[in-house]
Amino acid sequence: MKVLLINGSPHEKGNTFTALSEVAKTLNEEGLETTIISIGKQAVQGCIACGMCGRTGRCTYHDDLYHQVLRTVKEGIDGLVVGSPVYYGGPNGSLCALLDRVFYSLGRDLQFKPGASVVVCRRGGATAAFDRLNKYFTMMNMPLVSSQYWNLAYGQTPGQAALDEEGMQTMRTLGRNMSWMIKKLNVREDGHPAQEPRVWTNVIR
Repeated sequence: MKVLLINGSPHEKGNTFTALSEVAKTLNEEGLETTIISIGKQAVQGCIACGMCGRTGRCTYHDDLYHQVLRTVKEGIDGLVVGSPVYYGGPNGSLCALLDRVFYSLGRDLQFKPGASVVVCRRGGATAAFDRLNKYFTMMNMPLVSSQYWNLAYGQTPGQAALDEEGMQTMRTLGRNMSWMIKKLNVREDGHPAQEPRVWTNVIR
């Protein structure tokens, strides 16, 4: 069983990485494999609503970051954790640009697999960013994994998040809860609930 963790910070070894690493360490202790992919500092192309992914099963843009996520998801994952720093009360824009493309093009591969978001901030805005990221999961039939508190940690300079004892405990609890949920659901072997044909109701007809 494998969990993909996406580090949505441009700082590959910053506080978001620290928080995600605590989750990954706990998942490893529970017997799960983990992979952390960092978005880095390169510009990330956003979705242009061309609809090509509906025909080809992948985004029309062929950047390395997207394809790294694509390969990992297609190889088979059982859970997804997305982490981000807080910018003006929201997640990193580059991360959201990537997630828009990933969830739109790979949604069928992610459905019914447990998901969780992790946010790190200096002082405020964490719950708003947390809510924004969770919307990806709740629109894709993905069970949300909770912890003992909202999945957040505090820190500004690299390494400070590790000093947030409650935040790190929250990350460990999240890791254990995700491991438990993945093992109980076992979506790849046991399947998932039947789905009705999708109904689309637009505001203007």
